[in-house]
Amino acid sequence: MNRKNNIILIGFMGSGKTTFGRWITRTHNMEFLDTDEYIENKYNKLIKDIFRDSGEETFRDMETQAIKELAQVCDNCVISVGGGLPVREVNRSLLKELGIVVYLEASVDELVKRLSKDTSRPLLAGGNLREKIESLMTAREALYKDAADVIVNTDGRRFEDMYADIVSAVNIGIMED
Repeated sequence: MNRKNNIILIGFMGSGKTTFGRWITRTHNMEFLDTDEYIENKYNKLIKDIFRDSGEETFRDMETQAIKELAQVCDNCVISVGGGLPVREVNRSLLKELGIVVYLEASVDELVKRLSKDTSRPLLAGGNLREKIESLMTAREALYKDAADVIVNTDGRRFEDMYADIVSAVNIGIMED
């Protein structure tokens, strides 16, 4: 398989995919794309409104379509994907074709801290935040690990060290400085 020179960031909401992805693109001359932003721009609608108006299944279909479209245009990109995108088997396969898949792993304690004031995430709305995170993590963690080429822990770590983990784990020439 001839994978493209892309880094795909997967992980739970709040694991740092967008922030770390933007850092990589600024420091390593790559383009940044976020599947949630891509979908919001394409459909001119916020993710939470898509969930509310059309449901989660429709949103998941949009994610699959977004990955297919990005696969046609992305080269030397960092792509941050929504936390639920890797749940579908077809998406995990598409991600592996698109580039090096990096699972940004974060502890439940860290996620609770990072997400405690975030009101934009429909799957975390209402109820006990810790319980919702734990429940979703139980359902998703094995799928994230299945999709990943590299697993990088993000708790209390500097971006430089996280990036070094990717470079040392994946020596295929995409990390040119």
